[in-house]
Amino acid sequence: MDNFSVIGEPEVEGGGDGGARRRRKGRVIAAVCLTLVAALHHGIAGKEDALRKMGKIVRQRRARMGSVGRGKKRERAFNVVDFGAIGDGKTDSTSSFLKAWNAACNSIVPDATMVVPPGIFLVRYITFTGPCKSNNTELFIFGTIIAPDDYKFIGSDQFWIVFYRVNWLSIYGGTLDAKGSSLWACKSAGNDCPFGARSITFQSCSYVLVSGLKSINSQRIHISINQCSNMTLRKLVIIAPSRSPNTDGIHIESSTGITISNSSIGTGDDCISIGPGSKSLLMDQIACGPGHGISIGSLGRTAIEDGVQDVNVTNSIFTMTQNGVRVKSFPTASDGYAKNLLFKNLIMQNASNPMIIDQDYCPHGTCSQKNSAVKVSQVTFENITGTSWTRKAFTLRCSSTSPCDGIQLKDIDLHYVDHWTNPTQSDCENAQVSFIGYVFPYNRCL
Repeated sequence: MDNFSVIGEPEVEGGGDGGARRRRKGRVIAAVCLTLVAALHHGIAGKEDALRKMGKIVRQRRARMGSVGRGKKRERAFNVVDFGAIGDGKTDSTSSFLKAWNAACNSIVPDATMVVPPGIFLVRYITFTGPCKSNNTELFIFGTIIAPDDYKFIGSDQFWIVFYRVNWLSIYGGTLDAKGSSLWACKSAGNDCPFGARSITFQSCSYVLVSGLKSINSQRIHISINQCSNMTLRKLVIIAPSRSPNTDGIHIESSTGITISNSSIGTGDDCISIGPGSKSLLMDQIACGPGHGISIGSLGRTAIEDGVQDVNVTNSIFTMTQNGVRVKSFPTASDGYAKNLLFKNLIMQNASNPMIIDQDYCPHGTCSQKNSAVKVSQVTFENITGTSWTRKAFTLRCSSTSPCDGIQLKDIDLHYVDHWTNPTQSDCENAQVSFIGYVFPYNRCL
């Protein structure tokens, strides 16, 4: 990862008083945007109160900016336009974004803020590196960030936007458009194509908030979280066509304390996928579909592997998904595990495989071993209702060498959409299951 040097105030194009005036005007506009968002964020009652507070703070900022020299040390907002970015959808603004980030990250004020104003900003592969000097670094995105039309520019790097070792970071709003359709077409045609880029990656970060972000048409995974802790993602909108390959909404791996809530995810792969080493995760109020559902796994890729534990998926809806909630592992010798999982208060709307544990997962048919050694235990499915697009409303396909235990089905009511002509079914193998309340379809799991 790149290490950024300290970059000071941007030079004012045009020079003289005219340049200074333009600079002050840009900062006042940024202050207006920031103050309005802050007012709404903190729940100020009524438009008039919000506007009155906004006007007061803008007047204070104008007073502080009486001269550019006096404003330098106290200014908190670093607008990418001040560093040369142009929101015309054509000009490469990558270096301007890096300069703005470097200035904000190295600012010693308590709350340094980087601002992307309204507009369409073209950005290539970019890494925002920490840790930052500020106690809290904020990124407000009012515009849209787009990738180059040629998918090779980011597809060959495998990453597009990366936050590396950044702590105490808050990201608000904005749209990311990776323009992945041309790469999907390349892969569909069987051509020699690059691997593809993840739209936004958080690597080794902690205490991060992402709120109101929209990601569309990622080349591969939209949001990747790896070796992170204490993150909250809320009010996200993630969109890709159902046939777009490997476009997982959010992938989490080797991370702890991640919460995803109140979000809409529709993609060509898992809405949310959870990899090895992930612990203490909460997914609440997720609208999933299209996509492959919310999946734990694939587990068991390697002989030595960290487990997954303490995962809660609650109060969510799955619409026309390939799966609902799923635990999957390869039939391999591995010390991996999945335990203490709760799937509760879920609605299935014509979802295929609404509830599934699959320890014989082998999508390419090349697995030499027959039984998975990954241990799946203490899994609760509770209050899951709705319709299944397939006859088997739930499948518990566990390993004969490492059977599932502590599986609990409580208040389940799932029906095949065509149940009046074909009865709803279930499948259960090598699982120790307890039933509580009304469970349909019922399977004794003998």
